[in-house]
Amino acid sequence: MLNLAMIAVLNRPNELSTHIRGALTNGVTREEICEIFLQVGVYAGIPAAVDSFRLARAVFADLDKERA
Repeated sequence: MLNLAMIAVLNRPNELSTHIRGALTNGVTREEICEIFLQVGVYAGIPAAVDSFRLARAVFADLDKERA
């Protein structure tokens, strides 16, 4: 979970996408991921959080398509 926050702050979208998928695979919930990015916004700035939320929504949508 800490990796998600650090990668978001470092603005590494490709790595963040991979780690979001991995976190979900390992039991982290979508809500927890969103909470992580909320904290990113508080401590690293809103732009980093907005980009992270946007990427997370894309990963969530891809996973939903794969499962349908």
